[in-house]
Amino acid sequence: METLPPFLQSLGEYPRWFVVACLIIVSAVGLWMLIKALKWTLYLLLAVVLLGGGSVVAWLFLR
Repeated sequence: METLPPFLQSLGEYPRWFVVACLIIVSAVGLWMLIKALKWTLYLLLAVVLLGGGSVVAWLFLR
């Protein structure tokens, strides 16, 4: 197997501005995905609370 070119072996071969720009982009995408996951988790929690509360109300009403 051939060895990788030097610029792929270490980030030190890349310009610092390029490495920082890539890290900022990756961090922004990761934060965006975390926010999306939190939003859908809150929607799921709201649905569970509403369904659970509605079923408790229906059970108490019919009892």
